[in-house]
Amino acid sequence: MDQFDVVIVGGGAAGFFSAINLAEMRPDLRIVVLEQSKEALSKVRISGGGRCNVTHACFDPKTLTEYYPRGQKELLGPFHKFDCKSTLAWFEERGVALKIEDDGRVFPTSDDSASIVNCLLKRAKTLNVQVLYHSKVKNFHPYGNGWKIEISETIINANHLVITTGSSPFIWNILKTLGHQIVEAVPSLFTFHCTDARIKGLQGLSLPYVTLKISGSTIETEGPILITHSGLSGPAVLKASAWGALFLSKLKYQFSIIIDWMPGVSEEEIGSLKSVMGIKSVFSNALYNVPTRLWKSLVLSSNITESTRWADMSKDQSLALIQNLKNCSLEIHGKSTFKEEFVTAGGVDLKEVDFKNFKSKLMPNLYLAGEVINVDAVTGGFNFQAAWTGGYLIAHGIAQS
Repeated sequence: MDQFDVVIVGGGAAGFFSAINLAEMRPDLRIVVLEQSKEALSKVRISGGGRCNVTHACFDPKTLTEYYPRGQKELLGPFHKFDCKSTLAWFEERGVALKIEDDGRVFPTSDDSASIVNCLLKRAKTLNVQVLYHSKVKNFHPYGNGWKIEISETIINANHLVITTGSSPFIWNILKTLGHQIVEAVPSLFTFHCTDARIKGLQGLSLPYVTLKISGSTIETEGPILITHSGLSGPAVLKASAWGALFLSKLKYQFSIIIDWMPGVSEEEIGSLKSVMGIKSVFSNALYNVPTRLWKSLVLSSNITESTRWADMSKDQSLALIQNLKNCSLEIHGKSTFKEEFVTAGGVDLKEVDFKNFKSKLMPNLYLAGEVINVDAVTGGFNFQAAWTGGYLIAHGIAQS
């Protein structure tokens, strides 16, 4: 029976960050990472389209918390101890050059997630952190002052147990038997299925800034939007899916949204175009940077023909056009995963975690970080930042204990 000072279950971002930082602080400790698959850091490898969106250039902890639909209040203290600026410094000090893109997202300058993965793997190896692959944990439970962990036919002991398995129903069930409350997991960060005729055949079109409201709720987002072959995507949609994760799950993803395709333009201004544009064709003169194909589709759906001139529009046609441009109601029928970046809302109840060191309030020497707890964020590097922060504070907590 092997004895370790620290066993980390889950070879992802939070798990490796916990192991490496702890080994740097306490090289005397025997640390092992258990990964059930044949390779570690799989989510890091595929994130950001294979480029790895490491974090975000949001350097104010209070502002940073606003990107977390769940965990907003709890993460404020941790972000004061290890924030996005700390993450940039950490990787750059260990040889990974990073860049900040125009939208604030941070990537390795190589545009290759291997830069991050290799940094973590090599650093763990240098520090003598053991990584055991194909090690699926069957169970774990308190044993004396520490923990007993069952792996296939093997049992190992640990003084401290760190769980960073992400959204794992199997692990959640074990934690539930130990007394933890598990908030039911539902998808977050997903795109919207929409078959409305007004956007049919317009896949690939994008607008840099719209506002989006989910009908029947107070959820409203803003930002770029993308029309896809199956509906709608882009930051405005993904933010709405994150903030509306629980609400939309209850609706079984059958709901309606209202889009303002031109937020900076008032309805009165559009109404005044009748006299300004005069004999010009409504159909042929797209305005306010609305893509031409979308403009034409919205015009036709307002019962305006291709030959109708601005001056000849009826009152009903004008009102219908304003409605389509400023309050475009679209029915959503289902969702789909955003690329490979599957994120869930749900996990260990946040009331049961001490966010000074991400330690369980219920069980001794048990630590929890990453998506195993009920924390999730919008897209843009924020989910990884929560993982880095949690991993660092776990390492600090164990090192001091």
